[in-house]
Amino acid sequence: MNYEEILKNQRNYFNSNQTKAIEFRIEQLRKLKKLIKNRESVFYEAIYKDFKKSEFDTYTTELNIIYQEIEESIQKLPKWSRRKKARTNLLNLPARSYIISEPLGVCLIIGAWNYPLQLTFAPLVAAIAAGNTAIIKPSEISSATSAAIAQLINENFPSEFMVVVEGGVTETTELLKQKFDKIFFTGSTLIGKIVYQAAAKNLTPVTLELGGKSPAIVTSNSNLKETAKRLVWAKFLNSGQTCIAPDYVVVDEIVKDELLLHLKEFIRKFNYSFENDNYVQIINEKNFHRLTGLIDPAKIYCGGESNLQERYIAPTILTGVTFEDKVMNEEIFGPILPVISYSDLNDAILKIKSRPKPLACYIFTNERSSRNRLLNELLFGGGAINDSVMHISNSNLPFGGVGSSGTGSYHGEAGFITFSHLKSILDKPFWLEPNLKYPPYSAMKLSWIKYLIGR
Repeated sequence: MNYEEILKNQRNYFNSNQTKAIEFRIEQLRKLKKLIKNRESVFYEAIYKDFKKSEFDTYTTELNIIYQEIEESIQKLPKWSRRKKARTNLLNLPARSYIISEPLGVCLIIGAWNYPLQLTFAPLVAAIAAGNTAIIKPSEISSATSAAIAQLINENFPSEFMVVVEGGVTETTELLKQKFDKIFFTGSTLIGKIVYQAAAKNLTPVTLELGGKSPAIVTSNSNLKETAKRLVWAKFLNSGQTCIAPDYVVVDEIVKDELLLHLKEFIRKFNYSFENDNYVQIINEKNFHRLTGLIDPAKIYCGGESNLQERYIAPTILTGVTFEDKVMNEEIFGPILPVISYSDLNDAILKIKSRPKPLACYIFTNERSSRNRLLNELLFGGGAINDSVMHISNSNLPFGGVGSSGTGSYHGEAGFITFSHLKSILDKPFWLEPNLKYPPYSAMKLSWIKYLIGR
């Protein structure tokens, strides 16, 4: 595949202004939704082949979010794209000021394997809504789903508008050598750095959706049973292969034992297994071995069982863990939940703050002062109070990281803005022109300028 030729054709197509028409964007979004709906069975089969993931989980965690993104974009695109008025300061009167949202151009979207449909199509929807063309690179790790995405896009859309490139490191490396107008990447922090460095050579703007060790903090006055229920669901969804899953729990030592009992109770109650359609395989043997290597047999509270042939790791809780343990030195991204106790919330906050900024943070408490303190002191991408993961389902909340967990955000209008340039315009008539800014200069002119700008 000739990447230079593809980019040249997409740039020519973009420069023809066809993608800028609001009607065109809405038409393409409707077409995309219809195509996905017509091929739901194909995607169910592909996801199952990659993960043994059920139709229930595929719909609720992938397709449903894509449909919501498309529908919201269709309904709100006229408003999002409308010229927005801005206040004109005294120094520039008489004039009008406004902001125009315009598409960036040719975009590269690199998807991730853990939610291969959602994390590929959601940014694509935003790119289309903003009026861009796109080259899409799904993750080769979820190979069956990558093939299904490629078939849908490449058979139904002209390549000068959007095209899927399949492949691995070699293909991605070659793509990153090209000059794009925007790169959107979802994946690990390590690969995110490589993408960032490649983009810097062309000063290409980048959105990085990465990950990190997202903490869940449980204070002594939390509703422990409900806390445990919500943590267990969020952690073991997709077998823990979720970028915003609670990576570890920090709990007041006074209630640690009670919380552990409830966590174990809900793991048993939910009865996770492939047969029950509520659990998935670890994506490959490499990740299976990495994860089993993080489990210290001496610290298993429950779970710990594994089967390489099935790529199965049981929901596992570790206790007696410290921040220095191996499991606390990398993002887990699997069904292992370390529980760390604290006696002083100050110490817990300092420990969390000393680590890279996480993509998410979850605060479980009924105490307003603790909630506000944690929100004010901890810097993280986004999160929830007394819940976990569900903030991603609200498209009114921009989704993204901070620091090593990512840069930029998307979902809803935030996604439209991510793939747009906000062009600022001062629109001035000819009929009145004060001479304040023109020579000859004088003390009186300077006094008037200072007055007009409020200094």
